[in-house]
Amino acid sequence: MVGAVLGAVLGAVLGAVLLLAQPAAAQGRDEERPRVERITFRGVDALDTRELRRSIATQETMCRSVLLRPICWLTDWSVFVRKEYLEPGELRRDEVRLEVQYFRRGYRDALVRQETRPRGRGVEVVFEVEEGPPTLIVSRAVEQVRAVLSERDLRWADIPGEGEPLDLIRLDSARLAVHELVQEEGYLDVVVEDTVATDRDARQAWLRVLIDPGPRSVLETFDIRGNEEVPDGTIQLGTILREGRVIRRRDLDAAQRSLYESNLFHEVSVTVPPQPDSAKRLEIEVREAPPRLGRVGGGFNTVEFIQTEARYSHHNWLGGGRRLEARLAVGNLLAEQLNGRSIFRDVVPDMPPVAGDPAFLRPTWQASLNLTQPGFRAAENTIGGGVFSNRRLVPGVAVDQGYGADVSFTRLLRDRSPASLTYRLEVTEVRAGELYFCANYGLCDLPTIEAVRQPQRLSPLSFSLIRNRADDPMDPARGWRTRLDLEHASGLTLSQFNYHRASGAWAQYFGWAMGRRVLGFRVRGGVVRPLGGTTDELGLGDVGGEVLHPRKRFYAGGSNSVRGYGENQLGPRILTVTPGSLMDPELEDPCSPAEIAAGVCDPHVAPRNAFTPRPLGGVAVLEGNAEYRFPLWRALSGAVFVDGAIVGGREEARMGRGAWAITPGVGVRYATAIGPVRVDLGYRPHYVEELPVVTELMDEDGQPRIVALETPRRWDPLEGVDGFLAQLLASLRFHISIGQAF
Repeated sequence: MVGAVLGAVLGAVLGAVLLLAQPAAAQGRDEERPRVERITFRGVDALDTRELRRSIATQETMCRSVLLRPICWLTDWSVFVRKEYLEPGELRRDEVRLEVQYFRRGYRDALVRQETRPRGRGVEVVFEVEEGPPTLIVSRAVEQVRAVLSERDLRWADIPGEGEPLDLIRLDSARLAVHELVQEEGYLDVVVEDTVATDRDARQAWLRVLIDPGPRSVLETFDIRGNEEVPDGTIQLGTILREGRVIRRRDLDAAQRSLYESNLFHEVSVTVPPQPDSAKRLEIEVREAPPRLGRVGGGFNTVEFIQTEARYSHHNWLGGGRRLEARLAVGNLLAEQLNGRSIFRDVVPDMPPVAGDPAFLRPTWQASLNLTQPGFRAAENTIGGGVFSNRRLVPGVAVDQGYGADVSFTRLLRDRSPASLTYRLEVTEVRAGELYFCANYGLCDLPTIEAVRQPQRLSPLSFSLIRNRADDPMDPARGWRTRLDLEHASGLTLSQFNYHRASGAWAQYFGWAMGRRVLGFRVRGGVVRPLGGTTDELGLGDVGGEVLHPRKRFYAGGSNSVRGYGENQLGPRILTVTPGSLMDPELEDPCSPAEIAAGVCDPHVAPRNAFTPRPLGGVAVLEGNAEYRFPLWRALSGAVFVDGAIVGGREEARMGRGAWAITPGVGVRYATAIGPVRVDLGYRPHYVEELPVVTELMDEDGQPRIVALETPRRWDPLEGVDGFLAQLLASLRFHISIGQAF
């Protein structure tokens, strides 16, 4: 959204400069002509008025950006208002343009007349349309010299059929779609011809489409130009194409994308020039980029104080397109001086046993060194590996520190369909209070917590398979994409946490009206099961079940999940509360220390704001999303959606039951060069839960102890919120991000 606002402001400044630079004579001519305040179409039923507006030269005066609309209500200044003036000659030609547009859409007898009427500071242009009956297709024949396309393919191409208007625009689009579908089968020399015969008096048409795929195309040789430092062999390997293989249209797109993604080139062009033979010469023209790239930066926020980052990349290290990448990010700088001051948050815990721990004020870091080798023994293969170290901070809660290494092998099965096998060995250590381990690990007794606080190995072997047939990574309108992830960790992988984990997602997009209207669906599911031996590996003894690492559980809720909830807030949860909140003497019936220690304190004595809900994560998840996106105005579009999920309870901890919810919502999207800026407002229906409550006491000997209260607390999100409007606002969840939700 910030980028959109900056873009609007820059656009306004540019408009002011252009306005000031406009010659005085031109401004005088504008003042002599009436201003177009509105354009109205009457009698239009068969076509979209937005299509008609795009086909004419006359345009109406409007605000330069939807973000500037409030200012445009107050001022008529040209910096904010784009003024359009009447051109009588163009207005007469617009009549012809509209009739031509109707002709192309199959309405060959349409008549258009225009008139102008005074309105505000100028005029209103009214186009009166007599559409008349369309010319209908009474016969359609689609013939293939060689059967390449199926009936399903032809339906997808959307060739106008019998009983439909003779829409020439739709026919041109269908010919292009057929052309691309046949080229996807390897017939690059395909010829698609259409023949139309009409009876003007009867308003009838006969349509014949002939598809001649020609011979199948085979890659014979490469013709590479423009390279100086990068050898031909490296470029040829980067295309993932082989001589003697059938070459398809998508292979050309994939080759160009692969060469761009190597970061070795500023410009890449991959084409197959017209050639009479089926054996094709692939022409590749490149403009090389510097192989080395360095970057440094810095910033600050309210919880990590001052941060700095440095990156270095070499995209052709020792030749062969080998990539070397190094990164170092350091944060929490000046934490001792800024902690709790002004806008900065106090990140040091205020509860024992880590209360006041200076470790929360020491620098954090993320460091990594990665090496990737494309074309390992085959053009479709990539191997990589790296080492990493990190020290991360959950403000006021935990310090997570670890180091390790990973190695991966990736095989490109088809275009945008990689399969990867990855092994990651990580040694991690978490420093936090007992409540953290109780809430995140399900371990609430001190000996067990002390054992888990020691450095532990988390070393999964994972497999992932991705297939992407969507037309755009940030704003998909057609196609589908799916992902499957499998993980195994056990003593065989040197892991102390033992488990099986499987998850997957599938999304489908149906777009029409040139992709401006999209109906999308997504389903996500997963299950994780602990294996025997984890408690023995961690030295926990008998804790009543196996233990899962919090990272490997499933969560729901957030801007890319169930949008009626905050991040990870849908699913099993517990409530944490300080003993002081339960013993506050201002309460009507406060608990005594003895009651809290015995776990018989009724948590309902404390107000709702004294409790903090903490997600526990689940052992299974099933999530579904449906969204309809539609245009509003220019780059602005709207959306309505329904999200839902079921998150299964934590069987190993037996503290939180599963939870489910269905949340509707609305949103807007603003198209930018880097993807749509998305603002969503999700509505959470009024659900009341019974959640377990835990607190932390200090024994007489000064040792902390976790106490789980026997009575769960009734958790009502609207407790203490009075009035319909206040309750409605409390039930809404606001999200802002870049890119579509799925």
